[in-house]
Amino acid sequence: MSKERKFKKRHCKYCEAKIDSIDYKDLSLLKFTLSERFKIMPRRLTGNCKKHQELATIAIKRARQTALIPYIIDRKNVVDSPFELIR
Repeated sequence: MSKERKFKKRHCKYCEAKIDSIDYKDLSLLKFTLSERFKIMPRRLTGNCKKHQELATIAIKRARQTALIPYIIDRKNVVDSPFELIR
């Protein structure tokens, strides 16, 4: 028998902060659900609940549409921390 690994359960950051709505202009909140290449990370990695993951996804898509967050990152011009480019 192999031992099963027990991982620490991740908790939703938005539930802990008691946030009801996620604004697309608040990029400091949205960067927790984005990867280094500005892809939306899944719930199993972020620990978000279903409600807040859906709200964050909608907010990220709106921020992309208003050009606050880029759609893609160029592989040739790699930056150490892409979140420093966001104001």
